[in-house]
Amino acid sequence: MSGDWPFSQRLRNLILSKASICILTGAGVSAESGVPTFREKDGLWAKFKPEELASMDAFMSNPLRVWEWYQHRLKVIREVEPNAGHKALAQWQKVVPGFTLVTQNVDGLHQRAGSTNVLELHGNINRSYCISCHHVVDQIELKLLGDGAHPTREDLPKCPECQDLLRPDVVWFGEMLPGDILRASDQAARRCDLFLTIGTMGVVFPAAGLPLSALQAGAYVVEINPDETELSPYVSESLRGPAGHLLPQLLQQLHGSTIN
Repeated sequence: MSGDWPFSQRLRNLILSKASICILTGAGVSAESGVPTFREKDGLWAKFKPEELASMDAFMSNPLRVWEWYQHRLKVIREVEPNAGHKALAQWQKVVPGFTLVTQNVDGLHQRAGSTNVLELHGNINRSYCISCHHVVDQIELKLLGDGAHPTREDLPKCPECQDLLRPDVVWFGEMLPGDILRASDQAARRCDLFLTIGTMGVVFPAAGLPLSALQAGAYVVEINPDETELSPYVSESLRGPAGHLLPQLLQQLHGSTIN
């Protein structure tokens, strides 16, 4: 580590040179904004296993319950704001031509912070698509089904094209990640000079394989996480702390400003 910087001179030089960079973000980044992790331990939904709420089988057997859960998540997400980590990445993208942002998060907070062309490995909860014709509906404004009401199947979101059910545009248990997104992410990982893995424990594949692909291709791989992860023994450098604190410090090396 060097001087006042909580990171190595090698990392600082890569940042200053505006080297091509690939970023992978996980649940820890959004948790700093107040987005609960997928496996909430409290509240009404704690009694359900994740696969009882996030699988096609669950949706087909009880679409109302699945949509109530996703609308609960939507309500929480829409009440939070992007944090300093999200904002730092959005500004970083503006000054580095070879910048690729890959996320495991489905909340859309990166886009709300100003990031563009985000590769969403697990989809986006703010979109839905038809289970029959696959018509995509962006930024759905759905009537909340809870709050003391007694919704029925007739109240569920319907496709404007064919009137069949809409489902959240997220990857469920037992489903493949979108092939085009995964290929683009892997290509970015293999071509970058610098790879940052942020707020992810490195246990969910194939996303967890991206930093390893970057390492094999010769990239300098840095993890940013408050705790050790499954990737810690393999990365080039580990920065311990929240993304909302460390990312603005890294960005500051480019133009001397901080993100609030």
